[in-house]
Amino acid sequence: MARTDHSFPAGSGSPAAAPAALRGRGAVTNVRHRFQRDDRVQVDDGWSSSGLPADYVDPAYVDPDCAGAGCTHAACADSVPNTDSVPNIFPEPAIGGSGARVIPVLPDVRVSPVAPKTTVTAEEARKMLSRNDSPDIPFDVAVNPYRGCEHGCVYCYARPTHSYLGLSPGLDFETRLVAKANAVQALRAELSRSGYKPSPINIGSATDAYQPIEREWRLTRGLLELMLETRHPLTIVTKNALVARDLDLLAALAEQKLVVVYMSITTLDAGMARTLEPRAAAPWRRLEAVRSLTDAGVPVGVLVAPIIPFINDESMEHILQESKAAGAHYASYTVLRLPWEVKTLFEDWLNAHFPDRAQRVLHRIEDLRNGRRNDPNFGSRMRGTGVWADLLRQRFTIATRKLGLNRHRLALDCDRFLPPAAVAAKAAYFLSPAGVQAPSGVPFPAVSPAAGGAQGRAARRLQAMAAGQLSLFD
Repeated sequence: MARTDHSFPAGSGSPAAAPAALRGRGAVTNVRHRFQRDDRVQVDDGWSSSGLPADYVDPAYVDPDCAGAGCTHAACADSVPNTDSVPNIFPEPAIGGSGARVIPVLPDVRVSPVAPKTTVTAEEARKMLSRNDSPDIPFDVAVNPYRGCEHGCVYCYARPTHSYLGLSPGLDFETRLVAKANAVQALRAELSRSGYKPSPINIGSATDAYQPIEREWRLTRGLLELMLETRHPLTIVTKNALVARDLDLLAALAEQKLVVVYMSITTLDAGMARTLEPRAAAPWRRLEAVRSLTDAGVPVGVLVAPIIPFINDESMEHILQESKAAGAHYASYTVLRLPWEVKTLFEDWLNAHFPDRAQRVLHRIEDLRNGRRNDPNFGSRMRGTGVWADLLRQRFTIATRKLGLNRHRLALDCDRFLPPAAVAAKAAYFLSPAGVQAPSGVPFPAVSPAAGGAQGRAARRLQAMAAGQLSLFD
């Protein structure tokens, strides 16, 4: 039988050409996105070692082939600039065997590129509710208050959505974020429409609603306030312990059977978590959040997602055991997905962090995906196919049965919904600085910054921007 050759030369996709990992970031580069028509690559032409421009000529330099400093050769005379106008920055040069001066090679003292910082841009969303009819997703309505996610999970299936903004799914996805500043008001308007039928809304289906910038923008908390006001059922998916900050609202929603929180836990190894999910909460903090939510009466499930062969697959049973001990009542899992540009990003990440097993991981993923890196088909895309997928399914089934997980799923109550008042739906909730427009080109509406809750906070924030006290990129 012919044997497949898995060897590869140094170049794109090989450990020898892998970019260096960046501290605190998941992606190691800004990968080219699928809508990009041109590409720019930095190339070192060799002149950087002297720290001087490529066309610089030392006025004291003498061609070794010439007779000496008094040479009257025409080429030498034309190539030597006026020494009165060009200062000699070199120390006294060494003298060669022929008496010629030689340009010394200086060390490169240029500063290395600065790691990208997180920037946040405000956006006015036209609508907040997004609907899907995927048969393998347990909800059909979702809300995402942010575009991009600072957690930096290298495997995130939502990374390709940044391509629609003309940005890279790589470092741009985790550093150039967009906050939907009118998220609460836009959702309020949609819930106020006649004929609206409530269905559990998932918050954080694409990007994490409790990523670090939520501490400042508080859009997710504003959405929870609206959900409690209208008694609307919802589910939350997050991997940040910041969710425990809103324990007061979540407990009130749980009393009316209106909320379930799902905590995503990929590994219990803190070192692995810093590599996989550099700016998400540490695993022990997520377990503490599960415990706090459970003690307050909020139902919590845990998602072992995604499972990556030879990276975190051996942790499945341990994660389920610790989650059950913390109070989780439900568990699920998914297998790594690599849609669009995520394939390249993940391969670069593997070569940068795990060059010893990179090819082994990729080939096992192909075993789970019928020979491909990604399977977009409903049903199989979440769990994989083949013998290795069956093995994961058996391990998960046995573990959950022993731990008593998944014995029942909480049914959320959709009959308590009360449409928000029409007057409140028409009121804008933040102040528009003079002449400022959202990225969509629509001017921001205005409201008094004295308003309370999420409306007042956003109003005061935008008022500070107008006064120059706060930048959209702070």
